[in-house]
Amino acid sequence: MKLPSLLILTLAAASPALAATSCGGATPCSVKLGDYRIEVPKGEKPKGALVFFHGYASSAADQMKHRALVDAALKHGLAFVAVDGKDGVWSLPNLPEKGRNDPVFIDQVVSDVTKRFGIQPKDMVIGGFSLGASAAWYTVCREGDRFAASVTFSGVFWDPLPKPEDCTSAIPPMIHFHGRADKTFPLEGRALGGRFHQGNTFKSFGVVRASATCGPKRETKVIAGISCEVAPGCSRGESALCLHKGGHEVNPANLDAGLTELGF
Repeated sequence: MKLPSLLILTLAAASPALAATSCGGATPCSVKLGDYRIEVPKGEKPKGALVFFHGYASSAADQMKHRALVDAALKHGLAFVAVDGKDGVWSLPNLPEKGRNDPVFIDQVVSDVTKRFGIQPKDMVIGGFSLGASAAWYTVCREGDRFAASVTFSGVFWDPLPKPEDCTSAIPPMIHFHGRADKTFPLEGRALGGRFHQGNTFKSFGVVRASATCGPKRETKVIAGISCEVAPGCSRGESALCLHKGGHEVNPANLDAGLTELGF
């Protein structure tokens, strides 16, 4: 039975718990600078959350329709949090689009997820695809010390890359999947419009690994059937670069395997 709006408002006023969680699923959650969407595992309290940034020209609503990706997070007991870019894009360092202060917006989303759903940042995994992966990388660089881990697909920093000292030294464990045949965000990066340049994947890893004082040793590990170059001995855990034969893609099976590798 659908409750009248006035009754919902009355109940919310009487019950702070209802007021705090009156969004989710098909209903977006609003913060000062924008919205996000969230789905929690059925019948259990979330162990944490995957905070996921969508690709260029997409949206949080579209991201929630990628059921295999959402279900991969739910399978691990994580809420799936789809952050909504303004007009389908992200406003971050060295990216073409400028407008909303996305670092502030992201902090608002993280705080709101904690307030409404009781999920602490230390139990959140930061993820993203393509331009959204770039948003995730800058978030991890800026405040990765707050979060549990990161799993990203097909996108890294933009040129000029941050310096290692620009990032927190407490970089969390990272797994990044990237296609060798990716033409949209190539491994070596590419120029867009003459003024902007996608960053080199290997050099981007050099930045975060230097920030995390990983050391020179490298190992090989298989994740999701993919041979990954892993830097052990980092300040908070390994960073893994997993190169597959495909193109510009986000693969739910890889997310599933990545979360398993990270201990979720």
